[in-house]
Amino acid sequence: MIDVQSEFQKELLSFYWENGLKLDTMKAQQLAYFADLVVEKNESINLISRRDANNIIENHVFLSSYISKFIPEKCYNFLDIGTGGGFPGIPLAIMRPEIKGILIDSTGKKIQAVEEFIDKLKLSNVVAENDRVESPEFIDHYSDTFDLVVSRATVPLIILFRYALPLIKEKAYIAALKGGDLTDELKKAELKYKAYIKKSTIFDLSYKPSNVRNQKGKKLILLELNK
Repeated sequence: MIDVQSEFQKELLSFYWENGLKLDTMKAQQLAYFADLVVEKNESINLISRRDANNIIENHVFLSSYISKFIPEKCYNFLDIGTGGGFPGIPLAIMRPEIKGILIDSTGKKIQAVEEFIDKLKLSNVVAENDRVESPEFIDHYSDTFDLVVSRATVPLIILFRYALPLIKEKAYIAALKGGDLTDELKKAELKYKAYIKKSTIFDLSYKPSNVRNQKGKKLILLELNK
């Protein structure tokens, strides 16, 4: 019988090794266990596309953990908007245990699954909440709380900005994991929220062996903000 978790761990370590990155054994084990939990739960709840389950390490777990190297050291409280099955919030929490996080999604079943993952992974630095980020109650509870807002392809940047502004501290970052041509999307956001953006950087998420020239179009937009 194949030990799926062990196979996931080997695949993950291979991606890190191929790209000259280090991943300690404990984190590799946690990320592999997380992948296993998501694939199992995906049989009953649609957390990732069914056909994507075979590529969960590359397309979800590796990518969500890989972006942690672009997150500034001075971030301590993050909000993952539209976390779905816990991406990128759970891998980020594993990679950066010193950062505390809230993982929010409006779909109750997904948040129940994420709560289960957090519990089984014994993560003490994140909690999951079933809510809408734009709800007055959520804004009232978390206004001026976060120095980092992360999101994975959920909404256009201009909307992400609108959601983030009431919730972030005076100095904060938005990190959005997206694909495709982001020129227009970034231009619109920069035009509307120019006064808040101190710096914007697009990181090209190419990696060996299967995305060397970034033919998959994976990018991380990192925006440094001053309120």
